[in-house]
Amino acid sequence: MARVNPLAEWVASVREDRLGLLVDLAFAVAWVTMVEVVFRVVDGPTWAYYLAMLSGIVAYFGFVWNLEVATGGRDGD
Repeated sequence: MARVNPLAEWVASVREDRLGLLVDLAFAVAWVTMVEVVFRVVDGPTWAYYLAMLSGIVAYFGFVWNLEVATGGRDGD
C-alpha cells in the first residue's frame, strides 16, 4: 500500500489555495497592526486591547462572508 507523504499533500493544498492564504495573512497583519497602533495612541485598558484583538476573529469571518456575497460564491473561475 502506497503511503501519502503528508508534506507533499500540504504543499499541494497550499498551491491550490495560495491566494486564500495570502488574503488571510494580509488581513491578520492589517488587523493586528491597526489594533496595535490605535492602542499605542489611545493608551486604552488591557482588557479592551485583548477584546479588540479577539474581535478580529469576528471581523475576519464577516470579511470572508461579504467577499463571498460580493463575488456571488464564485470559486475564482
